[in-house]
Amino acid sequence: MSADIIGAASPQDIIGAALPRVEGPLKVSGHARYTADHHFPDMLVAVPVCATIAVGTVRHIDCNAARALPGVRAILTPENIGHIARLPEKSRLKIDETVPPLQDDEVRYYGQFVALVLADTFEAARDGARAVQVDYAASMPDVRMEMAPDDEPEVVTERGDPEAAYEQAAAQVDETYRTPVETHNPMELHATVARWEGDRLTVHETTQAVVNHRGVLAAMLQVPEERVRVVTSYLGGGFGGKLWPWTHSLLAAQAARVAGRPVKLVVTRQMMFRNVGHRTNTQQRMRLAAGADGRLLSLRQDFLYHDSRAGVSEESCGEATGYLYSTPNLRVTGASCRRDLGVNTAMRGPGVVPGMYAVESAMNDLADRLGMDPLALRLLNDTARDESKDVPFSSRHLKECLELGARRFGWERRGPGIGAMSDGATILGWGMASATWPGMRTRAQVSISLHDDGTVRVRSATQDIGTGTYTVLAQMAAHETGVDIARVKVEIGDTDFPAGPVSGGSMATASLVPAVAMAARHAIRQLLDVAARLDPDGEPAFEGGRVMPAGLAFGEVLRRAAVEVVEGQGISKGSSADPQAKAVSIRSFGAHFVEVGWQPSIARLAVRRVVSVIDGGRIVNARTARNQIEGAVHMGVGMALFEETHYDPRYGAPVNGNLADYLMVTHADAPDVDVTFLDYPDTALNEYGARGVGEIGLVGVAPAITAAVYHATGKRIRSLPVKIEDLLE
Repeated sequence: MSADIIGAASPQDIIGAALPRVEGPLKVSGHARYTADHHFPDMLVAVPVCATIAVGTVRHIDCNAARALPGVRAILTPENIGHIARLPEKSRLKIDETVPPLQDDEVRYYGQFVALVLADTFEAARDGARAVQVDYAASMPDVRMEMAPDDEPEVVTERGDPEAAYEQAAAQVDETYRTPVETHNPMELHATVARWEGDRLTVHETTQAVVNHRGVLAAMLQVPEERVRVVTSYLGGGFGGKLWPWTHSLLAAQAARVAGRPVKLVVTRQMMFRNVGHRTNTQQRMRLAAGADGRLLSLRQDFLYHDSRAGVSEESCGEATGYLYSTPNLRVTGASCRRDLGVNTAMRGPGVVPGMYAVESAMNDLADRLGMDPLALRLLNDTARDESKDVPFSSRHLKECLELGARRFGWERRGPGIGAMSDGATILGWGMASATWPGMRTRAQVSISLHDDGTVRVRSATQDIGTGTYTVLAQMAAHETGVDIARVKVEIGDTDFPAGPVSGGSMATASLVPAVAMAARHAIRQLLDVAARLDPDGEPAFEGGRVMPAGLAFGEVLRRAAVEVVEGQGISKGSSADPQAKAVSIRSFGAHFVEVGWQPSIARLAVRRVVSVIDGGRIVNARTARNQIEGAVHMGVGMALFEETHYDPRYGAPVNGNLADYLMVTHADAPDVDVTFLDYPDTALNEYGARGVGEIGLVGVAPAITAAVYHATGKRIRSLPVKIEDLLE
C-alpha cells in the first residue's frame, strides 16, 4: 500500500525527471505483496467448477464424490450460496458481467462458474472441483466471428452528405477491415482474498479501480459501503481487464461470509480466457473518397462488434474518427451482435485501437489509389478544429509528430515501389500511421500531510498498475511542497484513503494533478497558521520546505508547536463537469513509423524498428512514460502479427486458451523502439498540462505494420493478425 521514495532530484526540476519506479526494488526483491500473496489464519482456498457447455441449463449438480475428498470443507451451488443482487441498471457503478454468479441454472458461455469448492488447500479444492459432476441440457452455441447487426445501427456522428460526396470523388476506397478477439494476459492472474470481521468485509483484490470495486461489492452483497474495504497494494498488469469487478470476486466474498472463514480465489490461466473479459472482434466497412489533390471529401465508417448474453460492453470504434482529419462529409455508425461468449471488456485503447486500425488502414489504401505518399496525405488533411464538436483543440501537434517522426525514421529515403528496398536478402517495407487518444480527467481526492519528522505523506484510493503512479504522485508532492522527494511517502491502493481515480483511460495522472496541488496548498496554509501561533507578530511564508523568514524546516516548526501533523485535502472535478474543459477538444496525438523485414526464401516476417513521436501534454516522468509507449508498441506488434483467440464452434470453448497456444510478442519478436515526446503542456486539463500516455502508444501501430507489410510484399492485409499464408498466396 505504500512505497518510500529513493533517490534525489530537486523539487525545482522534479516534474519531467526520468526517475526510476519507487516500487521497483520491492518488486525485484520479492517484497512487494500482490493479492495472492496474502494469507490469513484458518483461510480456505476456493476453486470454481466451470461449465463445459456454452449455452443451456444445469439440470443437476452431484457433489457427493467431491464432499468425500480429504480437505474439502464446502461446495457452494445456487441452492446454498445465498442471494447476490443485480447491480441496478442506472447505477453509477461499473461492472461488465451483469448477471450475478450462481443465482440461476442458466449457462451463457463456456467456462461460466456453476459451483464453488472450498477446501483447506489449493490441491484439495482443485481435486474437489474436478470431482463435482454436472448434468446439462445443452444447446448449440453461436461463436461466429462474421457479423451482421442485431439491431439497426446507431449513428455515432454525422455531418454533410457523405453519400453524394463519395459518388462524385476522384478516388474512392470501399473496404472492410477486421480485428480478432484478443485476450488480456497480464503476468498477474486475477485473484481475490476476502475476509469478514463481524459485519465488515475486507477484500484484497486485483483491480484497477478500488473505489468502484468497493461500491459494486457493497451493492451486490447488500452491505453498507462504509463496511467494505478494498485493498490493491500492487498489480501485475491489467490492460483494462481488471478495471471492473468479475464474478470470482463476488463469489470469494460471499463464500467467506457463508463459511465464516477467509477465502482465497485465484483465477487460473485457462479461466483468464473465459471469465474475465477480452477485446471483442470488430468488422468495419470503411468508405473514403478524396479529390485528385488528396483532400478528403467523404468518410464513412460502419463498425460491428460482438457482445455477450451475460453482459454488454460497448466497443466505440468511431470515437476518434470524426476529429482526426478534416472532411466536410462524414457518417459513423455502430452496432453489436450477440454471441455465446464470455463478456467482452475494455482492453488497452478500447474502441479507438481497433477503430483507428480501420481508419488508418483505409487512409493507406487511399494513398495507394491516389499514388500519393501516405505521410503527405495525412499532412494535407490535418485540421486545427475538432469538426465533430465544432470547437478548437486545446492543443494539437499532429503535424509536428508526423514531420519529426519522418525525419527520425528517415522517411525521405523510402522507395515507393513494392519490394523496392532491401537489406541483403531481406526485403524491407516501410509504413506509417497517425495516433490519437482523448484527454480526460475524472473526479479524484488526495490528502497530503506534513509531519513533525520532516516527511510528507500522500494518500489516495487510487492504484498503481505498473504504470508509475507511486512515482508520479511523489514527484507532484515534492514539486508542490518543495521537499526533497526522498522525504515523500506515497500510500495508495486502499479504500480507507480519500477516493481516487481509476487506472484506466489514461486518466489517473491528469486527474490527480489538481487534487495534489489543492491538498498541498491546504496543508501549507495550516502549517503557516501553526507558525503564526509561534510568532504572532511575524508574517510566515513557505518556500522550499521551510518556513520563512526564519528558514526553519517545517518539521522543526511543528515540533516547536507540539503539533505532530497538519493535513490538507484536495479534490479534482471530472473534465466533463468543467465548463472550460468542455469548451475545447482535449486530445493527444502521435505518429508511428515502422520497418518490417520480409525473407521470402524462409517465409519470415519481422518488425525491425519503430519510431514513435507522441504529443501527450507535459510529461511528468520521462522514464515511466517512455516505458508505457515502448510496451504499447510491442503490444501493437502482437496485435498485428500474433494475437487471436479461436473458439470451437461445437462447444464455444477457447481453443488456444493457454500461453502455449495463444501467440504473443516475445523478446525475439521485439523491435528496436525509438520514442520521442513533444512535451507541449496542455493546461486545459490541469495546471501541469499533463495528459495520459498509456493508450496512445498502441493506437496506430497495427495499421503502420500492415502498411509496411504491403510495401515489402505487395499483399494488403485487412484482417488481423497477418499470417504467413496470407503472404504466400
